[in-house]
Amino acid sequence: MATINFAKGHPTNSLFPNKTIVEATSSLLLNDRDYDLDPANRHPLTYGADDGALWVREEVSNFVNRTIEPKFESKAEYFNLTGGSSYGLMNILAQSTLPHTGYTKQAFLITPTYFLVNDTFIDAGFSGKMTGIDEKNGSIDFEQFESKLKQFDDDIDHEKDLKIIINPDGSHNKKVYKFVIYCIPTFSNPGGETYDLDTRLKLLELARKYDILIITDDVYDLLDYEQPLDKLPKPLPRITHLDRETYTNEHGNTISNATFSKLIAPGLRFGYQESVNSKLVTQLSQGGANVSGGTPSQLNSMVVGTILKDGLIDDVVNNFRKTYSERAHLLGELIETHLPKDLKFVGLKGGYFTWVTFPSKYDVQKITEELKTKKNVIVANGKNFEVIGDERNWGSKGVRLSISYLTVDEIKEGIQRWGDLMKELYP
Repeated sequence: MATINFAKGHPTNSLFPNKTIVEATSSLLLNDRDYDLDPANRHPLTYGADDGALWVREEVSNFVNRTIEPKFESKAEYFNLTGGSSYGLMNILAQSTLPHTGYTKQAFLITPTYFLVNDTFIDAGFSGKMTGIDEKNGSIDFEQFESKLKQFDDDIDHEKDLKIIINPDGSHNKKVYKFVIYCIPTFSNPGGETYDLDTRLKLLELARKYDILIITDDVYDLLDYEQPLDKLPKPLPRITHLDRETYTNEHGNTISNATFSKLIAPGLRFGYQESVNSKLVTQLSQGGANVSGGTPSQLNSMVVGTILKDGLIDDVVNNFRKTYSERAHLLGELIETHLPKDLKFVGLKGGYFTWVTFPSKYDVQKITEELKTKKNVIVANGKNFEVIGDERNWGSKGVRLSISYLTVDEIKEGIQRWGDLMKELYP
C-alpha cells in the first residue's frame, strides 16, 4: 500500500514550469546586455547590488501593481530582493528587532502557526518571548491581542541599547520596533483563513499605537480558486499597501515578506520584501551579509525577472491554480462524504491548506498515528503548529491537510482510507 502524504507543503514535481525556467535562464545568460557594468544592474553571475538588480525590482514592482493594485503604486525603490520568505523573515528580525536587551519586548504569532517559523524567531533571540494570538471567526482575537500588548508594555527607556546593533562608523540609524507580529493574512498556513479588510485595518491601528512591526507572509494571495482561473485574481489589499495610504512614521509599521516559491518553484529561493517607502527596505538591504555578498539570489532573481519581463508569469500561476482548484474542491467534497459529519474544516478557497477540527470525543493523536501505521496515510497533527512557550493543545483538536503535492487520485485514495479508519475506531 503506497504512502499518501497530506503533510507535504510543496508542489507536485510534474507541475514545475521546467521549460519556462530553462528558456528564461538561456535568454538571460546567452544574450548581451548593455547594462551589465551598471552598479545597479550587474551581470547575473557576479555579486549583485545590495537591494537587488534595479531592473528586477522594476519588474517585481510592475507585477505587484498589476496584480495586487495598491491604491498608492509600488515603486522599485520600495523593494528589497531576498533569498525567499524564510531568509527574508530572519533578515527582518535581525535588522529591525532587538529582543536580547528588552528593546523589542515580545513577538506575537497567530496560532496555530506555520510550524517552522518558531525556530526563526528563536534564532533571532525570541526564545521565551513568543506569544500566540488566536484566530477568531475569520479574524484574530483583538481583545486578547491588546490585553497582551498592555501586559508586556513598560516605560523602561531602552534607547541606549541600540548602540549594540549600529555600526558607529555608519551613517544610518536603524528603526527598531518595540513589538513584532507575524501573520499570513490570506489563505493562511495552517488555518486556511483570510482576514477581511476590517481586520487588516484594525491590525494597523494597533501597530501604530504600540510601535509594532507587522510582518506578513504574502505568499498565497494569488493562489485563489474562487475567481476565474483564466486570468490572475484580484486579492484583498496587502497590509503594507494599506499602511502606505496613511502611514504615520517615516518607516511605516509593515513589511510584506513575499516569495515566488509558491508561484513558480521553491528551489529558485527568490523572494522580495516591500514596505511603505524606501526607508525600511533600504535598512534591510544594508545588513552585513547583504553588504558583503550583495543580494542573496542574484542569478535566480534575474531568471524570475526575465519570466516577468517576457510576460510568462500569468500562464505559470494559472496552471498551478487550475490544478490546485480541482484538488481543493475534490478534497472538500471527500471530507464531507467520507469523514464524520461533526468534523469541521476551513480553507480550500485558495492557498495550499485546510485545517480540520475535531470535537473532543475524538482522540486526534491516536487517529493520526493509526492513520500512518495502519493505512499509510500521513497528515500533519495539530501539535506541529504550536507557538513554542504558549501552547494551545492543538494536537488534540485538529490536523492540517495540503493539496499542493498529492494528485487527484491520491487524494481520493487517502481520504477513503481515512474514512475506513474512522469507521473502525468509531463504529
